[in-house]
Amino acid sequence: MAVKLGEMLIKAGLLTAQRLQEALDYQKASGGKLGLNLVKLGYVKEEDLTQVLSQQYGVPAMHLAKVDIDDSVVKLIPSEVAQKYLIMPVGRTGSTLTLAMVDPTNVFAMDDIKFMTGYNVEPVVASEVSIKEAIDRYYGSIHALELKKVMDEMAHEEEQNLEVLEEEEDVDLAKLEASSEEAPVVRLVNLILTDSIKRGASDIHIEPYEKDFRVRFRIDGVLYEIMQPPMKLRDAITSRLKIMAKLDISEKRLPQDGRIKIKMKLQGKNREMDYRVSVLPTLFGEKIVLRLLDKENLMLDMTRLGFEQESLTRFEKAIFKPYGMVLVTGPTGSGKTNTLYSSISRVNTPETNIITAEDPVEFNLHGINQVQMKESIGLNFAAALRSFLRQDPNIILVGEIRDFETAEIAVKAALTGHLVLSTLHTNDAPSTVSRLMNMGIEPYLVATSVHLICAQRLVRRLCKDCKDEVPMPAQALADIGFSPVEATSVKIYKGRGCPNCNNTGYKGRVGLYEVMEITDGMREMILTGASAIELKNRAMEEGMITLRGSGLRKLKAGQTTVEEVVRETVL
Repeated sequence: MAVKLGEMLIKAGLLTAQRLQEALDYQKASGGKLGLNLVKLGYVKEEDLTQVLSQQYGVPAMHLAKVDIDDSVVKLIPSEVAQKYLIMPVGRTGSTLTLAMVDPTNVFAMDDIKFMTGYNVEPVVASEVSIKEAIDRYYGSIHALELKKVMDEMAHEEEQNLEVLEEEEDVDLAKLEASSEEAPVVRLVNLILTDSIKRGASDIHIEPYEKDFRVRFRIDGVLYEIMQPPMKLRDAITSRLKIMAKLDISEKRLPQDGRIKIKMKLQGKNREMDYRVSVLPTLFGEKIVLRLLDKENLMLDMTRLGFEQESLTRFEKAIFKPYGMVLVTGPTGSGKTNTLYSSISRVNTPETNIITAEDPVEFNLHGINQVQMKESIGLNFAAALRSFLRQDPNIILVGEIRDFETAEIAVKAALTGHLVLSTLHTNDAPSTVSRLMNMGIEPYLVATSVHLICAQRLVRRLCKDCKDEVPMPAQALADIGFSPVEATSVKIYKGRGCPNCNNTGYKGRVGLYEVMEITDGMREMILTGASAIELKNRAMEEGMITLRGSGLRKLKAGQTTVEEVVRETVL
């Protein structure tokens, strides 16, 4: 059958014999149907393949992406059956059910559906890719189906197995521990953890409310609701996670922080996963947020973070200086830690002594002395910095400059022969200078100690598999900052949504960077009390790319969308 399909594609002038052989070799190595592999390799368009399949089987073709299927039709066939046979119900007329199939000659599948639904089956052919997309769209992903199955099992568990403890009653630790070890609870928690990795989530939110209980994943910076476990499992799931994070399950009134380290097998590979766990008592129970710390996804190659070449050159020049201060600014979740880790990995050599003060330490880096802050015993950034200066360091990384005391010691360290890297919460690079002065640092100290300020944001990256060019009025592009000439020529893209990107149109994120080098001319301006706007204008004259400018470059490169750039930057 495979060779016949290949021959038909060659005959139709859609494929060369050489490419067919390459696809057959790929199929031998990777498995799967020939048609799917041809589409995956980009040798044949999905629409062309469907037409040839239609000729091959002698049944009509259907493009599922262009069809809206009624919910009542979808409900006729259970998700497990659709997955098993790779079929999709698409319409019903009288006593006939139209069924999209990868292989319309599969009589077993048609007989099963006929017996199950009581309808006559009329097959149409569709590509494997489009059927899988349709199953994902109408039934949810395979992994989500697995989660649902476990939840359904638990919903039928006997009530007495998991007794919900009232707040007013004494906490029965033995009961809590027993309920958290119930097989379905353990399986559900494990599935939530593995599903978050498969979907590429950065955080898991487990939230109790008065009448419901929900689980959300943050994927590429946006929260999506994944499931709503039964309310009676609230305490069992919470206890299970607290036991895994080695927290006190009897303490329900105070916030707690912990860590979960697990080993799991994913896609045939052993993966070590680290979760940072934060438990917060809310009105209706404890909210748990787990931050995924995946070493494999930690990108320490500075050239791949999203820096424009001229910005990266300036940044690297500053971190290779023997002393001075380099500041990275931006809101929470804008990738500052990743930029700092990349910086110290870049300068980490056997000849340098690097010490970091972090709250919390997110990743363990070889050859770097990392110190975890503990406010409860008086170990804060200022105290750590003081002791660092007695440790003969070359480079000091301070997680965050939060107060005058930390800022003052950091500035003094930068002026006495140390390279200091740190973060601040400001909107852009020029306003960081004013922020330091507002903290109480003298203008002459800011001017002499700070060498470079980098402001950053993260925007969602377009999915490579489903991005399409979209029309955009030239005036709209001019309004967001493109020059009149660029506005008429630039191509704008948007993601359609596919299984690879969870139907969002985005996959992964890329950084926008505003790198402001403090030149001699700018130092004089700081000493004379120049405003942030004046500093920004001067920096732009000297070649600084603003956050919006960095966003426009990403747009021109087809990496993101207008909505993302406008959401994260201002003109």
